[in-house]
Amino acid sequence: MHPLEADPHADSARDVFYAGLPTLTWEAVARRVLDLTAAALALLVLAVPMLVVGLLIRSSGGGPALFKQRRVGLGGRSFTIYKFRTMRNGVGDELLRELIAAELRGEDTSVNGSHKLDSDPRVTAIGKFLRKTSMDELPQLINVVLGDMSLVGPRPCLEWEARMFPAEFQPRFSVRPGLTGLWQVSGRSTMGTLEMLHLDLAYVRSRTLVTDLSILVRTIPSMIRDRSAR
Repeated sequence: MHPLEADPHADSARDVFYAGLPTLTWEAVARRVLDLTAAALALLVLAVPMLVVGLLIRSSGGGPALFKQRRVGLGGRSFTIYKFRTMRNGVGDELLRELIAAELRGEDTSVNGSHKLDSDPRVTAIGKFLRKTSMDELPQLINVVLGDMSLVGPRPCLEWEARMFPAEFQPRFSVRPGLTGLWQVSGRSTMGTLEMLHLDLAYVRSRTLVTDLSILVRTIPSMIRDRSAR
């Protein structure tokens, strides 16, 4: 007989032992396999186009092609996100902080149907195109391979944004942030921060592998239809 089975406190001992182990379900394993396989394949297929984009950024004013920034992910832990640089070097984010704060207060900040900064002076000419097509986010495939992100999940927010979010939205950090998500296929820039946060909660509460696949299928048509991205 196994020692734990002979012990009158076997059940509690087993509970303590397994409490320290990560909970793996078939969906969690399948999601990670999908993330790793799809992201690695996409990086391979898009290697040449991404190299061209990087060279265009470098030739349009100097500075690095890749932009690195700290974002908040699973469990509230920070990680370094990778994107194509769309802004001039050395610019601040005061305007964005003011915009997010206003939206969290419930103010309507939309301009021409978009909640993004209108005519953001920090964005370069090629950066506008990359943002409009979401090509600036392609390097995040590296984050998916590394396990910092998933293909589908809440938007990876900035560290100071996470500190501003009301406590009721903390469950959004119980899953990995995504390259795409419910926000992107539900209106993207036409939605303010509070609307995005509520969609994050809706996603977390109904999250399944099937819903993730549905969002992935809807992402590209949604990007093509969207005219609000800036």
